[in-house]
Amino acid sequence: MGAGTEPDGSSRSDEEWERFLRESVAGTADAPKEPSARAREVARRLRAEPDRGSEGWRNHPPTRPKRRVGRYVVGLLAVLALLVVGLAPGRVVDLVTGSDSSRPDAQRPTAQDPFRGSPAATWASGAAGIAMPKEAKAVGWMSAAEVERALARSRDFLVASSLDRGVLRGERPEKAIALINPQQKDVQALLKTAFRTPTEKHDPLLLFSRFQPSRAHLVGDVVKTRGRLTYREGERGALRVTADVTFVYPVARTGGDDEIVRTIVRRELVLSWDDPDKVITEPGTFSIVSYKYDMTNGGCGTPTGYFVPPFGPDRQAEETGREVDPYDRDTPFGRGGSSGDECGRATRS
Repeated sequence: MGAGTEPDGSSRSDEEWERFLRESVAGTADAPKEPSARAREVARRLRAEPDRGSEGWRNHPPTRPKRRVGRYVVGLLAVLALLVVGLAPGRVVDLVTGSDSSRPDAQRPTAQDPFRGSPAATWASGAAGIAMPKEAKAVGWMSAAEVERALARSRDFLVASSLDRGVLRGERPEKAIALINPQQKDVQALLKTAFRTPTEKHDPLLLFSRFQPSRAHLVGDVVKTRGRLTYREGERGALRVTADVTFVYPVARTGGDDEIVRTIVRRELVLSWDDPDKVITEPGTFSIVSYKYDMTNGGCGTPTGYFVPPFGPDRQAEETGREVDPYDRDTPFGRGGSSGDECGRATRS
């Protein structure tokens, strides 16, 4: 094969050979270039990914911003509901139950429910509300059995003096008096004059609860009570029993309208069951060491020997005194043999 001759035997001109040699050295403009290593790696990854179809990154729909207005409205309504429940819970209950406790007469006591609207509504009735010590132990000259018997008779005195229906109607408290040591001269002097000519120092209300039948009467058959008896050893080996009991009496005016007033009396009595070998006493009786009572809605002024519940205008006149919560049993007693001329305005009845 000679120079300048094609395989098929054709020959090229000198101009064509010169152009060929020049382009071989410089390279043609449209000659394909080998891709770089990075380009080859990208191409390999694209081939390895699954087919996404027509959904590419450019035509993916943008995420719409979340609508928060609805959440704000629900939160605001919840806050308003909590405020309503906190500020007017009774009104919410009324809306749910269909009642209307917000009316002035909604909590007014009635003959069928004389403790309506009172904290005493949940208290026990009568002697059941006077708690006894869980266990009686021997004290001083008394055995455990004798202490238990003395505690029971101490509670009997509270029942006979402040719960007996006849005594509440103004009758003489014979059963209660029979439990008091007849040899205790100061108390016997009180009992001798208190029922005939009551005074500040000799007032039967110091020991007994009484209402004048011509003025007021108990509503229903229930007196609510809350209190307890405690005991310890006293002087000369005596058994000293302390009673702290609150009595709630619903009463109405005799021959009057349907107005009901609750007279609330809290009593503290300290009783001494003395050793008959050391103190002059009678078997089965106790001596009274001290007596105190707090009272609201029971009258003010000159002692009459009876509680005098205020009705109508009289009640409004009595509500001008100092505020007293008769259900607060943690407050110390403010009356001990008091004249009864001080009135307290009950914050609750």
